[in-house]
Amino acid sequence: MDILAGIAERRIREAMERGEFDNLPGKGKPLVEEDLSAVPEELRMAYKILKNAGCVPPEVELTKEVASLRRLVLEMEDSPEKTKKVRELNFKLMKLEMMRKRPISLDLLSQYQEKMLDKVK
Repeated sequence: MDILAGIAERRIREAMERGEFDNLPGKGKPLVEEDLSAVPEELRMAYKILKNAGCVPPEVELTKEVASLRRLVLEMEDSPEKTKKVRELNFKLMKLEMMRKRPISLDLLSQYQEKMLDKVK
């Protein structure tokens, strides 16, 4: 393994000397950190590789849809359309929780958490 690391380091140094890294997009700017907190830790590297290849896993895509719907619902006035969007949001939240194959987290359903706790009391 040390031999491969040495070869890689040497090639990187040679490329730097030739100036191959001088005009890369984003040079001098901070790296953009991605929020993969919704993805289980053991799957994050695989998801990152898939994303770089242009493939977005269904769970990540659904997380984006949930975030977008949540913003939309918060901006809407009370109306039948808002009620419809809230139902769609609830459905997608439940689907996302089922995809994660772990107990339902009330954190995602924060607007209902207090109501549910009041009913249990």
